[in-house]
Amino acid sequence: MAALQDRIGHAFSDPALLERALTHASVGDGSRKVRHNERLEFLGDRVLGLLAAEQLVSVDEEAREGVMSTRLAQLVSGRACAGVARRLGVGEALRLAPGETRTGGRDKDTILGDACEALMAAVYLDGGLEAARAFFLRYWAEELALTSRDDGKDPKTRLQEWAQARGLGLPAYAVTGRDGPDHAPRFTVEVRIDTLAPALAEGCSHREAEKSAALAMLQRETGQ
Repeated sequence: MAALQDRIGHAFSDPALLERALTHASVGDGSRKVRHNERLEFLGDRVLGLLAAEQLVSVDEEAREGVMSTRLAQLVSGRACAGVARRLGVGEALRLAPGETRTGGRDKDTILGDACEALMAAVYLDGGLEAARAFFLRYWAEELALTSRDDGKDPKTRLQEWAQARGLGLPAYAVTGRDGPDHAPRFTVEVRIDTLAPALAEGCSHREAEKSAALAMLQRETGQ
């Protein structure tokens, strides 16, 4: 946790907030009451949305609302948050139930993405909006660079156009899994195109997961 705090770039005055952000709901398995990160995740999602929207408005004064909405969805997606969590090394610092650890929980997009949102909330509650903004600008720079290179089209539309231009079939999407509580489900979606390797991604809805899967395939196939 000390190493993770250094990477985040914020010294917590209340270390319990950081510990709670890293505690998955599986800890305790109902045998004892444990303060886990689901409520922080809820708050962090909203803080992240505000900071991402703020940055999009400031970097492109000409972008229309529809374009910014698409870019915002990419920045706050579960896939983007999981990527940030991996760069931070969150997996090794997570508190998980033994069963969740055995099934690869430390590298699951769902768990990592949720923990990333919880960390955003923890930084915000401990250090205020400026600390949260500094965290966002430092660790979402890669995602911001990716969104600035697109044309504002929905990733599913971009993937379809890319495939058609190369004489490939239309993308086919399928839900391959669902995780999380009923009030905050996470869906896993697979996209396939002809002989290309499939791409998987997660999201809080079918539509978000499909967009993330389309974006994952585009980035893999085009190198962007």
